[in-house]
Amino acid sequence: MAEKFDNLEEHLEKFIENIRQLGIIVSDFQPSSQAGLNQKLNFMITGLQDIDKCRQQLHDINVPLEVFEYIDQGRNPQLYTKECLERALAKNEQVKGKIDTIRKFKSLLILELGKVFPEEMSKYKALRGEDSPS
Repeated sequence: MAEKFDNLEEHLEKFIENIRQLGIIVSDFQPSSQAGLNQKLNFMITGLQDIDKCRQQLHDINVPLEVFEYIDQGRNPQLYTKECLERALAKNEQVKGKIDTIRKFKSLLILELGKVFPEEMSKYKALRGEDSPS
């Protein structure tokens, strides 16, 4: 899988470098540099075709739209992953706290019901396969 990304990255780097050189030629254009300009334009077309070929290899990759929002805001897209993990960890802690609270409530409820309805709770515990309170 990494080879696909490495291949795309290599083509993108070549394309960006070609565009940079094309910009230099255009900014200081002289009629004598027409052949070089044409060559760079052809390289640009070839580069776009190479990138398009890479697209076919990566058709099954889905990128969350939020990543593009991070990029548009000038933020590092890797921060998206970090923040997603931090949110997941916080939510996990929150859910764990709820589970612990419910378990404590269940224990307390069984204890109190055992005081009020000892016979019924003995039958309940027997059905559940739990030991009867001593």
